[in-house]
Amino acid sequence: MPSHPDKNLETFPNPTQERDYHIHMEIPEFTCLCPKTGQPDFATLILDYIPDKKCVELKSLKLYIWSFRDENAFHEAVTNRIVDDLATTLEPRYLRLTAKFYVRGGIFTTVVADHRQSGWAPLPSVDLFRFDSQPSTRG
Repeated sequence: MPSHPDKNLETFPNPTQERDYHIHMEIPEFTCLCPKTGQPDFATLILDYIPDKKCVELKSLKLYIWSFRDENAFHEAVTNRIVDDLATTLEPRYLRLTAKFYVRGGIFTTVVADHRQSGWAPLPSVDLFRFDSQPSTRG
């Protein structure tokens, strides 16, 4: 059965609801149309979220992202619309979308939009010691 663009975002239950954990996705093939010229705009979307009860199903996310291909949208509007749709569907503890649009008229545009669940606060950051991959030359 062939796939086609679809605005329906599907979910599945978060298998580890008791823990905050970070899901990171890179979507390098986002396209929409410039509302002024009708020319295609290309972007890499970087989606980071901390799920609560639901996670996004990847095929539905792919079809959802594909659904913007023939839509006119300013960078700022489409980025915030995607955040709103994902936040409504997933109800995540935290979600950030970074949309890195490729050059148009000599200008790269990056739009970052966040959503935070009411009352949720991140745990303090932990910096882990990194071992150097090169052997020590000290004697």
